[in-house]
Amino acid sequence: MLSSKQNFQTIDEYIKTFPKNIQKILETIRQTIKKSAPDADEAISYQIPTFKLNGNLVHFAGFKNHIGFYPGSKAIEFFQKELAKYKSSKGAVHFPIDKQIPLSLIQKIVKHRVKENSAKTKKKR
Repeated sequence: MLSSKQNFQTIDEYIKTFPKNIQKILETIRQTIKKSAPDADEAISYQIPTFKLNGNLVHFAGFKNHIGFYPGSKAIEFFQKELAKYKSSKGAVHFPIDKQIPLSLIQKIVKHRVKENSAKTKKKR
């Protein structure tokens, strides 16, 4: 499992450190994000998988009992009703690995984040 001493260069390297069942979940989330934000770039930031488009878009991470999804505080607030059944904090939500991951909700959140980041970039111009 994940070690704080590892220095990942790619999302593939990160995902390979997990048991097969969690690898499958992480890869499914990755593909969902890619479909929702096809112009986003993959990266590793804070030693976790990250998608960037006009700045950080979303991060995700695997843990023993959940998948952490990090769309930022504004997105958590915007989707608070849909996220109410999941443990969450200011900028993160925990999806239990023993339950179905809400891929359609992840897709909605990512698309929302794309709009947020695009609007932010237009304001700077």
